[in-house]
Amino acid sequence: MSATPAPTTAKVSVRGLTMTYGTQVVMHDLDFEIFDKDIFVIMGGSGCGKSTLLRHLIGLLEPAKGSISYDGKDFTATDPSERTDIVRRFGVMYQSGALWSSLTLAENISLPMEESGKIQPKTLRDLVAYKLALVGLAGYENYYPSQISGGMKKRAGIARAMARDPDLLFLDEPGAGLDPLSSRRLDDLILRLRDSQGSTIVIVTHELASIFNISNRAIFLDSAIHTQGALGNPCDLRDHSDNPAVRLFLNRGTQPTSPR
Repeated sequence: MSATPAPTTAKVSVRGLTMTYGTQVVMHDLDFEIFDKDIFVIMGGSGCGKSTLLRHLIGLLEPAKGSISYDGKDFTATDPSERTDIVRRFGVMYQSGALWSSLTLAENISLPMEESGKIQPKTLRDLVAYKLALVGLAGYENYYPSQISGGMKKRAGIARAMARDPDLLFLDEPGAGLDPLSSRRLDDLILRLRDSQGSTIVIVTHELASIFNISNRAIFLDSAIHTQGALGNPCDLRDHSDNPAVRLFLNRGTQPTSPR
């Protein structure tokens, strides 16, 4: 069983966060922390605001109320240059993988690295090969997205998200549309990345197998009350939560094994 990190250092602190679309409140009064080297899951039923919360965390959407802080610095109130510096620490994989279909995998992954303009071509090629090897795609540098499977596209999307060595990796439904075997391989990859790269990983998912297999902490967004319904270790929440909606969500179907 893989050891999970002890919650000591808060990388992310969310306080009193309210998310809205126009006059409609999606979620209100969210309060939680994400600790160093967590694999933190945002979970809940369809339409509860999981991806909306992720977009707030990475700065694509602004809170109606409340704050989001990174290492004690208020992300929502900081000046543009400091905010840009914080965003540079992020790696993001969207549901689609966000790969350019007209570019090879190597070209897709090199794009974020080339923004600095300071990497020599030979070094860039080596870095791209390394990122692809990390996700099990060594030798696929010259393949186009249309030439690889759905699971491989997800892994390539993660390699692209990791291009600039982020210490915060955000993954939006990484297992969506994958068969159980490919999804489990992706879970194993996420665990290896946490352990080998030291990244703090935030994942949006409703997939029970992934939630139990890789997450040490999770927040449940309860669409009935429009706020968080639970926060903690998924297995503990499954077995001991006093919120019926949380227990119902986490006890669907066959219960997977405890997290490693």
